[in-house]
Amino acid sequence: MEKRRLGRTGLEASVLGYGAGAVGGLFTKGAAADQERALARAIAAGVNYIDTAPLYGNGESERNLGRVLKALRPDIVLGTKVRLGAEHRGDIAGAVARSLDESLARLGRDHVDLFQLHNPLAATDAGDQLAIDLALEQVAPALDRLRRAGKTRFVGFSGVGEPTALLRAVDSKLFDTVQVVYNALNPSAGGPMPAGAPGLDYGGLLDRARAANMGTIVIRALAGGALSGTAERHPLAMQQVAPIGSAPDFTTDVVRAKRLEPLVREGVAGSLAELGERFVISHPAVSTMLIGYSTLDHLETAIAAVEKGPLPDAVLDRLY
Repeated sequence: MEKRRLGRTGLEASVLGYGAGAVGGLFTKGAAADQERALARAIAAGVNYIDTAPLYGNGESERNLGRVLKALRPDIVLGTKVRLGAEHRGDIAGAVARSLDESLARLGRDHVDLFQLHNPLAATDAGDQLAIDLALEQVAPALDRLRRAGKTRFVGFSGVGEPTALLRAVDSKLFDTVQVVYNALNPSAGGPMPAGAPGLDYGGLLDRARAANMGTIVIRALAGGALSGTAERHPLAMQQVAPIGSAPDFTTDVVRAKRLEPLVREGVAGSLAELGERFVISHPAVSTMLIGYSTLDHLETAIAAVEKGPLPDAVLDRLY
């Protein structure tokens, strides 16, 4: 599988990553044997970037990953995150450090490769939404202390929230990586926002991050599953998926995704999901793309898609 440089980290990440979150649900609610089979298959296919967080299943994703990684002992790049609540504002540095210690205990490791801020960023502070000033002035130094302590090799943030705040975080050069919302329904992180499209305009966040020599980790590559072409959800998957950066609701995203079906019927891709995945990896500023899986079949579909490579330029020109 193709590997791409994860920005200034120098790490080589598989273009397809393993998202062990709640949207797919396999690592939060799946059977232990299925979890081990899926991760073993991903690693055999060349997947080496694995993403988790305490928020996923209230720690279940990290616990299950810790068990499976202990059994498989693979050579991987592992990332987790910290989500700060309103109750943590009085001691942000302490909360960040405690979160990583708890994650390491669940994962059964003494360090991770990447530790990321998981809060949405905005101009003002409210609940889970973290003010960009706090992120830069308090969270970033706390992350750096953990890096210097050897508990994480690199630090990053999740690019969710107000685009102006996200761009400011990128321009600060305090983070090594950024998770970027980028998909065929909202491509604005990688180019102009399509006229009349709903959602947030991410203002070329991918290229801005590349200019800052940051690694880019694409999230919501399939718009929370809308680019599967159906509103039906697998029993293990998150049943109510709030769109991030796209339409006001999931059903609207599904309708918008179906407008791309003529390309599938023409044979450009074998499915909407394949079209969406190959669209993402077509952007040269993308380091890796996270997909959440409910079944081994979902994983096989994603592996097959990325092995076909980026979409031809002629197809990309037709999309927008």
